Amino acid sequence: MAEDRESKRAGEAWREVGQQFSALGDSLSQAFRTAWEDERTRQQLDEVQKGLESMAQQLGRAIDEASHSPEGQRVRREMEKAAQSAHVAGEQAWRDAKPHVVSALRQIDLELQKAIDRLEAMEQEDA
Repeated sequence: MAEDRESKRAGEAWREVGQQFSALGDSLSQAFRTAWEDERTRQQLDEVQKGLESMAQQLGRAIDEASHSPEGQRVRREMEKAAQSAHVAGEQAWRDAKPHVVSALRQIDLELQKAIDRLEAMEQEDA
């Protein structure tokens, strides 16, 4: 349970990092569009773009390396186990609930049939 909370907090933290990168990208994009009108600025922005592309490539490599690291593999295995456990628990819950659902549906069917019979009897009395 503590691991679930830690995992959720870590996931939220990474989502926030992603959102911050997105906001940074939006801000940089707006600044670049504004500055693009000047030729000198365009040359400087080309250099900045190359630097940003390099940073993105390095970040991509770091993420890829982390996902293949022993810790990344451990997290992946734990996530797979958790997903499998949830799947098995869901199947078991359905197996456990199925007889109750069938019984409830049969009861609903019986009550509906009674209501239909009453309505038909009332219809015949009115005719």
